Amino acid sequence: MSIAATPVRPGQVLADLLPASRVRDAALVLGGAALTGLAAQIAVPVPGSPVPVTGQTFAALLVGTTLGAGRGFLALALYAVAGVAGVPWFAEAGSGAGAVSFGYVLGMLLASTVVGALARRGADRGVWRMAGAMLVGEAIIYAVGVPYLAYAADISASAAIAAGLTPFLIGDALKAALAMGLLPTAWKFADR
Repeated sequence: MSIAATPVRPGQVLADLLPASRVRDAALVLGGAALTGLAAQIAVPVPGSPVPVTGQTFAALLVGTTLGAGRGFLALALYAVAGVAGVPWFAEAGSGAGAVSFGYVLGMLLASTVVGALARRGADRGVWRMAGAMLVGEAIIYAVGVPYLAYAADISASAAIAAGLTPFLIGDALKAALAMGLLPTAWKFADR
């Protein structure tokens, strides 16, 4: 017997297994933004970098893959707009667009959308496909975050890479490994 509220079909993400309604979608978007804000508070300073290691990137990619591209985009857009408006839920209880790490928030917005689209194509249902989706998502986050860091901190591209990319690669590999196990396992339970 399936634990899913509706039959599992190709093109679905995990959130689609819940009964469809506007209330469901609004709750998922709000919950995705809140999860990202809470995960951002798990922050570990990195010596020599103005950017801490956080759970924020993992949450943003998890939100995208579980909610899909549209709801993932809306959840991260809500997270970004509320943070710019003053809600202290960016890394280390920060807010506003002035931080040198704000580019990573913008990158997470794009990445959640892309991994959500990949999840609709089944990227969240297998370990190696999930690894690929996470790598694509992380690459998008860094493609936006590192240049923004260089610009906002007025440092060279190589200094931005050294401060805003290199120290985070091991942690990102661990986050990807966690997602590789978590989402395909969730689908296995949903298919029962």
